[in-house]
Amino acid sequence: MVVDYFTLDTDDVRFADDGALGRIELNRPKAINALTTPMVTDIGTVLRRWADDDAIAAVAITGAGERGLCAGGDVRAVREAIAAGDLDQPYEFWRSEYAVNAQIADYPKPYVAIMDGIVMGGGVGISAHGNRRLVTERTKIAMPETIIGLFPDVGALWLLANAPGEFGTHLALTGSTIDGPSAITAGLADAMIDSASIPQVLDTLARGESIDELTSVPEPVELPAWLEAYAGDDAAQIVARLEASDDADARAAAEAIRARSPFSVSVTLAALRRAAAMSSVHEVLAQDLVLGRRFLAEPDFAEGVRAQLVDKDRNPKWRHASLDEVDPAEVEAAFTPSDGSAARA
Repeated sequence: MVVDYFTLDTDDVRFADDGALGRIELNRPKAINALTTPMVTDIGTVLRRWADDDAIAAVAITGAGERGLCAGGDVRAVREAIAAGDLDQPYEFWRSEYAVNAQIADYPKPYVAIMDGIVMGGGVGISAHGNRRLVTERTKIAMPETIIGLFPDVGALWLLANAPGEFGTHLALTGSTIDGPSAITAGLADAMIDSASIPQVLDTLARGESIDELTSVPEPVELPAWLEAYAGDDAAQIVARLEASDDADARAAAEAIRARSPFSVSVTLAALRRAAAMSSVHEVLAQDLVLGRRFLAEPDFAEGVRAQLVDKDRNPKWRHASLDEVDPAEVEAAFTPSDGSAARA
């Protein structure tokens, strides 16, 4: 059956009233459906409309193309705006994006995220806060922000802070990519489907029928004991414990963290611990917005995007040479909003 899509302010995301299903398709396949301000604004508008539409029983989000649901926010565009001296444009993008993340977390109807292929950064924000999160055998999930001198935003620290043991700390600091079963273990997804069955899943939802028979839940992934090295609030000590481990994977994690922005790693760890003490994703998103404003002026962010996504030399020159050089007072200051009030501890 041909689906009749419509668009609002941009063709980069399109929508359809498909029987009982409201369909969202991110439509920037060449950019792995990276998000822009018009895209998240349109998603928010249509989600509000469908919430009040009795004909729509559920909403599903997918990504166009074969590479994945969404590679994140368009951080290259953010860097270009910063270079031009325009901090308002990227801040407005984050504000709009986080508002949609909150809207998804509170959505009154089933919000089915088809997390097929690459799901990273902002892609996690528009999927993992939903109430029916489906991964496939092709799923690759990550919050890789420390690699580009940023921090895991879009409310992801709420999810990672509630992951079992120190698994979330590992994912937040290293930016490591995980598969579908590991994402379910981490609490980022609920069940698996075969990628070949995605059309059937959508058709079943459009008929208003249950998709339970098309899904499966694998046994939890056994987490390695060395993850306990991530306990505590001192990033340098965490890395030292990982380096001292007999496990090669632990030592590889330490090497990965040392390659990240020391300031980003330090702020991420502090933000993650604060998120663990918060009572809702809304509090974490408010914290994200405060930190986002701070990172717009952070040289490591522009440098990380340059090294990873623009010049692609993979050789960033971070502001601090090591984690030991990061002043705890500077980390604490990142949580203070521009109006001077303190972010929730």
